[in-house]
Amino acid sequence: MARASAPTLPGEWLRGEIAVVGLARSGRSVARLLATIGAVVYASDADSSAELAETAAALRGQGIDAQTGGHDLARIARASLVVVSPGVPPTAAPVETARKAKGVVVSEVEVALRFLPALAYIAVTGTNGKTTTTVLTGQLLQALHARAATAGNIGTPLSEVALAATPADWVALEMSSFQLHDTPSIAPRVGVLTNLAPNHLDRYETVQDYYADKALLFRNANDTSCWVTNADDADVQIMAAHMAGRHRRFSVQRRSDAFLDRSTACLIVLGEPLMRRDELPLLGAHNVANALAAALAVMLADQAHRTPAARAAIAGALRRARGLEHRLEAIGEIDGVLWINDSKSTNVASTLVALRGMTRPTVLLLGGRHKGEPYTDLAPELIRVGRAVIAYGEAAPLVERDLIHLVPVTRVGSSFDEVIATARRIAQPGDAVLLSPACSSYDMFDNYEERGAEFKRLARGGHCEQR
Repeated sequence: MARASAPTLPGEWLRGEIAVVGLARSGRSVARLLATIGAVVYASDADSSAELAETAAALRGQGIDAQTGGHDLARIARASLVVVSPGVPPTAAPVETARKAKGVVVSEVEVALRFLPALAYIAVTGTNGKTTTTVLTGQLLQALHARAATAGNIGTPLSEVALAATPADWVALEMSSFQLHDTPSIAPRVGVLTNLAPNHLDRYETVQDYYADKALLFRNANDTSCWVTNADDADVQIMAAHMAGRHRRFSVQRRSDAFLDRSTACLIVLGEPLMRRDELPLLGAHNVANALAAALAVMLADQAHRTPAARAAIAGALRRARGLEHRLEAIGEIDGVLWINDSKSTNVASTLVALRGMTRPTVLLLGGRHKGEPYTDLAPELIRVGRAVIAYGEAAPLVERDLIHLVPVTRVGSSFDEVIATARRIAQPGDAVLLSPACSSYDMFDNYEERGAEFKRLARGGHCEQR
């Protein structure tokens, strides 16, 4: 049974003060977790928002020294361990200070794993689809186990699982490239790699650097490891080819360990039909791939997950699956125009997937903080369904430059109200307005959830009048 356990932490981590960099949810949780074993913790954040100030005050009430509005770099340099939140870039002063001081730098996930030595977990990474696959994996595990949880990059820190009075026995764990970079002990029961495409080029110098962090999913591969990978992605297969362990694959194009049999319209997993395609309520071939990956990973994680009863429970959970908020989320049809929230698409590859699923003339809202990718990769689908592109935010000039010769582009300023008002003016009955930004939200919003929520509010409320 997975239970919090201090002895799994290396002794050198506890010889002095532990610095936690970043006071968002993962930083707050790991600071509290470390404090439960009497560790001396200093937590800090460069931001000074009212919300973070409240977090810092709450941590101080629990005996944790917490600071907002900056970092004590000298203190971080002396720390025996530095725990970095995934949103903190490697070029940030606290991280550079720790590395120059030859300090040990780890992720929140790494600390939590040390508190959960008996945890059985399925780790999911990839450029796109990892959140949906993680959610589906968690739902399938919950259909089989009373105490199963979903954690990691998906929003619930693994430290929160470790803090529970009775921690979960199974976890579906979403891992970003940033988290993988600083989680040296990652060794999942099953590891899943959904796909690979250029991303985060605002943080990585090259695509190869980004892929190298994704490859760290396999860093502790051995003969007993089990990997589930996308047979339809050549880069994934190249990366995984020489990793130790058992390799199983999923595909929507060909026969594999888990695949969509187009002749029978059934999802086949480990040689047997699991369910009909029309029973899966998720739209798009990419979601069929996500469901196949999740089902295959769960069945491989434990022999007991392959019994007829377990397969029936897995199929039942997939029949009840629903799309994620902010991921191709239909908001509603307003004056004959369908509004779709795909705020979670923060890279070009993900926006391309969204466009491939569009059947109506589409007004695409594209922009935010540029992540280093060319928008010209969207050209074939924009030529097919693009009514217009509305370019906004910091990336607007680059969007306009890349796409102006392919589809009408309207460039607006930094007001999201103006973005939605422009979309209302351009869209015609029978069209769709698609927020699929291919950029991060940080120029205008704190995160993609906030961006998506504002899109939904404005789309439904009609606060933006035509101009």
